[in-house]
Amino acid sequence: MRVSFREMRAVFAALGANLGIALAKFVAFLITGSASMLAESVHSVADTGNEVLLLVGRGRSLRPPSDEHPFGFGRERYFYGFVVSVMLFTVGAAFSVYDGIHKIVNPEPIRSPVVAIVVLLLSAVLEAFSLRTGIDEANKVRGGRGWITFIRRTKAPELPVVLLEDLAALIGLAFAFAGVTLAWRTGNAWWDGVGSLAIGLLLASAAAILAVEMKSLLIGEAAGAEVQQMIVAALEDGPEVDRVIHMRTVHISPDTILVAAKIAIRATDTAAQVAAGIDAAEKRVRAAVPIAQTIYLEPDIYRPSRADRTDPSVRAAEQGRRSGSSRRDRAKDPQ
Repeated sequence: MRVSFREMRAVFAALGANLGIALAKFVAFLITGSASMLAESVHSVADTGNEVLLLVGRGRSLRPPSDEHPFGFGRERYFYGFVVSVMLFTVGAAFSVYDGIHKIVNPEPIRSPVVAIVVLLLSAVLEAFSLRTGIDEANKVRGGRGWITFIRRTKAPELPVVLLEDLAALIGLAFAFAGVTLAWRTGNAWWDGVGSLAIGLLLASAAAILAVEMKSLLIGEAAGAEVQQMIVAALEDGPEVDRVIHMRTVHISPDTILVAAKIAIRATDTAAQVAAGIDAAEKRVRAAVPIAQTIYLEPDIYRPSRADRTDPSVRAAEQGRRSGSSRRDRAKDPQ
């Protein structure tokens, strides 16, 4: 159940940065009485708690399968990612909005605004370091995908959470800086409350994005298109399997896929030949896609007239076959 530092480097970096930032902001709030500083303090405390939750989820996901959970506990990572989004909304966003409205209705002057500004600038440096670490780690796995596509399609919850948190933190620091500076320079403490309100709305938006993505992973997402193509190609890359009739995949965890497919066999095959063919097909899939750890193959006779192309599982098999054929054709004729 040990959590690897290498695999969770971005989370550990964010945890260290947010812990230091939260302490500095709270001290600055006590000195200045700024609503924006208080909102930012609560924001950083929420972020620190979120990183702890991600580490707990990662550790709990490594427990071995049990009688009650035969597929293991990999989805603990998705559950704790969803809890992070709820915590970010309730602790961070709700409090910041409430405090911002309170300070707009009952403005109070900021004491020692220079202290708040210095702390905000130092916090921005630490948050930038954390964001940079998250970007470096994401670049190792996102391939050629754009950032929005990566956050929407990645199956590991930790990097999207850290990236969105750090980005929201930097934008929130800008709001706090603007609120404190305007309140100081204009002498109108109302701006401080506006800064806190803006931070709350920002956190609510980030929490909503995270909640939608984590909900989708919790419900169960299929393997990516490229992975499905590799599975179909591996299944059909042997004489035992005539074609994949339909296929379903689902991520049991970010590192584990369940594959269920109906495969077409020859009508003349004996039971022993079918069993040997299924074993060989499973070995090919595991060699091509190591995270496909649970595979169920059902043999059948292919009947084109019975294929329901509105069925997502049929489309998955056909799309995987077409994409694999296109890649093979390009490899044969690079011109």
